[in-house]
Amino acid sequence: QVQLVELGGGLVQAGGSLRLSCVASGSILRINDMDWYRQAPGKQRESVATITSSGSTIYTDVVKGRFTISRDDAKNTVYLQMNSLKPEDTGVYYCKVNCKAINRAGVYITQDYWGQGTQVTVSS
Repeated sequence: QVQLVELGGGLVQAGGSLRLSCVASGSILRINDMDWYRQAPGKQRESVATITSSGSTIYTDVVKGRFTISRDDAKNTVYLQMNSLKPEDTGVYYCKVNCKAINRAGVYITQDYWGQGTQVTVSS
């Protein structure tokens, strides 16, 4: 099984910065895409940024130029550096990792795993 632990959320004033991290642990053979999602109150969860195994990145338009996703494969960790934060960035941020890992039956399978979420609150 794979466990994801997210760190780095909190309360920050508009214009400030936060850095989120998400560490994957377990019987992991290979990590593919790593993503950050967020869910604002009363809204659906949305994709924020993706980084592929080759390091290519994709961002949703509203965070381009302000957020940076990166990964450290030696540490099984994905980061999200968030600068120039706005009140509309408030929400619960989740990491999602697609990886090949051993399941309870002892078989390697590839699937998505989600973190528990970390709250980010940006005050105006």
